[in-house]
Amino acid sequence: MQALWKHLGSPRHLVVFEAAARLGSFTRAAQELNVQQPAVSASIKQLEEALGVALFLRSHRKITLTSAGERLLADVTRAFEQLAHSAAAIRQLSRPDYVTLSASTAFNNYWMMPQLAGLQAAHPQIDLRLQSSDREPDIDAENISLAVRRGDGTWPGCDSALIAMEVIYPVAAPRVMAAAVGLRSLPNLLSQRLIHLEEPVRERPSWSDWFANFGIREATPNSGLRLNDYALVLQAAMAGEGFAFGWKHVTDRLIQQGLLAARAEWQWATGQGFYLVWSRTRPLLPEAIQVRDWILAQAEAVRA
Repeated sequence: MQALWKHLGSPRHLVVFEAAARLGSFTRAAQELNVQQPAVSASIKQLEEALGVALFLRSHRKITLTSAGERLLADVTRAFEQLAHSAAAIRQLSRPDYVTLSASTAFNNYWMMPQLAGLQAAHPQIDLRLQSSDREPDIDAENISLAVRRGDGTWPGCDSALIAMEVIYPVAAPRVMAAAVGLRSLPNLLSQRLIHLEEPVRERPSWSDWFANFGIREATPNSGLRLNDYALVLQAAMAGEGFAFGWKHVTDRLIQQGLLAARAEWQWATGQGFYLVWSRTRPLLPEAIQVRDWILAQAEAVRA
């Protein structure tokens, strides 16, 4: 960023340039920005001197962008539009009826989405926004109402309630499972094509961990597909690309629908769980409490 301002002189120059270029007049730009016209002329001159190129062709009553000015205007306009969208999204977070659920893409796609109609029927007035993330955001700093996290249920400054204990078993497309005729024991899975989850930030078990739980110490094959998002892993499994981890609370519905098949007898209960988490220091709004209680009721029904 320091290099940018070294080239441009000041961020204020970009604001003045955009107004003058958009309005086609230094005078109208000064009126819009509530400054004097000489201040606009001086700012544009400083920007041109910093860049070493003319941005406007000046005549007695008219200014026209040069080719360099047109290029800069296109980039500045795009950057300002992106900032405007970002500012609008951030302002939305302060709405009193705005409820955000932060979770992995897989949880939002395969656990929440199939049940949203039920939530909307029970609470039609609630504006729920699903936020997918590849990390665990700070729910206070980012004003997040609710989040789903994997762990032991304890996070500083947060309260939590269990959605599901972590249970993992191998899953694959039904045709892949049927074709694996030699899959009679756990070690036989080592010879199958495996789909590996390699998340960049969040800690997740690996195939090596799964095999080690059953006392199989042989090296897990490095071959196979490697993906950094569990939703992609499940899509690859359903497409027949190999065997994947099946987190029970996410894949049960896909198995019931016939999109995946599982070796549920080879399940590993890790002792960890997936929890709904909310701030202990920032009281939940009534709408967020309704969403929290509805999610926990659905989770309890599934466990029962």
